[in-house]
Amino acid sequence: MQIAAANPLYVTREEVPADLIEKEKEIYKKQMAEEGKPKPQNVLDKIIEGKLEKFYTQVALLDQPYIRDTTGKEKVKDIITNAVAKIGENIVVRRFARFRVGEE
Repeated sequence: MQIAAANPLYVTREEVPADLIEKEKEIYKKQMAEEGKPKPQNVLDKIIEGKLEKFYTQVALLDQPYIRDTTGKEKVKDIITNAVAKIGENIVVRRFARFRVGEE
C-alpha cells in the first residue's frame, strides 16, 4: 500500500543517483537566487540541505512517512525497525515493484 500511495522511486536515499541530487541542488540554488534576498553561504547550505531532506522523503521508500500513521512522524524505516525488534529476525527491503493500470 505504501508504494502504491506514495510512489517512491528508490528504496534508500543512498540509491538516489548523484547527478539527480546535483540537479536538485541547482534547482534550489536557482530558487534562492530568484528570491532576491541575498543570504550568507552557510545559511544557503542549510536551506538546501533541508530541501534535500524533503526530497528524500518523496523519492526514497525508507525515508517516507508511513501512510497509516496519522501524525506523519513515523517513517517506513521505523516500522521495519519495530518489526525486527518484535520478531527477532532481520528485515531488509531490497527492491519493490509498482504496477499501474491505465494511461501512461
